[in-house]
Amino acid sequence: MLDHGGNLDVAVKRFGGRLDDWIDLSTGINRQPYPVGELPPRRWSALPSRSEVESLHDAARQAYVTTAPVLATAGAQAAIQLLPRLAPFGRARILAPTYNEYATILSAAGWNVADVADLEALGGADLAIVVNPNNPDGRRHDPAELLALLPRVGRLIVDESFADAVPGLSLVPEAGRPGLIILRSFGKFYGLAGLRLGFVLGDEADVAALASMLGPWPISGAAIEIGRRALLDRDWANETIARLAGESSRLDALAKESNWTLLGGTPLFRLYETGDARAAQARLATARIWSRVFEDAPGWLRLGLPGSDAEWARLAAVLAR
Repeated sequence: MLDHGGNLDVAVKRFGGRLDDWIDLSTGINRQPYPVGELPPRRWSALPSRSEVESLHDAARQAYVTTAPVLATAGAQAAIQLLPRLAPFGRARILAPTYNEYATILSAAGWNVADVADLEALGGADLAIVVNPNNPDGRRHDPAELLALLPRVGRLIVDESFADAVPGLSLVPEAGRPGLIILRSFGKFYGLAGLRLGFVLGDEADVAALASMLGPWPISGAAIEIGRRALLDRDWANETIARLAGESSRLDALAKESNWTLLGGTPLFRLYETGDARAAQARLATARIWSRVFEDAPGWLRLGLPGSDAEWARLAAVLAR
């Protein structure tokens, strides 16, 4: 498995403790998750019906404000795995640096893959991939600039896994246009990554093709029930957007006291230049706080947001030392 953060086994092996001792800030997952509540026994005992799946799709359309075809998947990653099969092998161009699974999956499937540094360089690709806002640096792209790429590429994949917290960036209002595929993660913003739920929005042909590849029952009854509740709870979503905006600034202030420089991020994670990220990671690990470092950028450290007063206090104490 490639390194994505969330690898607490590595933290325990290197620095000790038990899994439960650690605060995992190595991911961009909201540490104040949506309150799940009780689930009807049927969600565990029965296969999901087609109407139940469609009820989840309807909830996603309401939450994302679209009428486009929607497909629920076991996380955005499940859809990423299928992208190479949407078309014959060709040229894939990825706006980089970004989420490292795209290049690996496409290369393994026989695609000609290249990283590019700007949107213009995506032109002419059979498959053009943009993460917006980007992971790990939070780079943002105006939706109009992305739409302008559509006539110049075979398919445009826009990964909006971190867009729930910045909904104005989303291209979802344009979903359904031929050649445009939008990926959404549920687990990050709603703090329920273990549920394994995500969505694809696209035109009818592409969504139908992906649905055929996934086969029957691609998501669980529990994911349907919890996903519907959360997506339809717009009060919780709006309160969370406001909270994350404030707390990301709070994290930046703590980092500044350690002489770390903000490089970018989203309301769910921040990226800092520390000078020596391995040393910074080890420093945080003394307080059983796990962070994300990058092999090809030795100064970069990515941190998610603490989820409680106790977690904030622990982080502030170790940074003060």
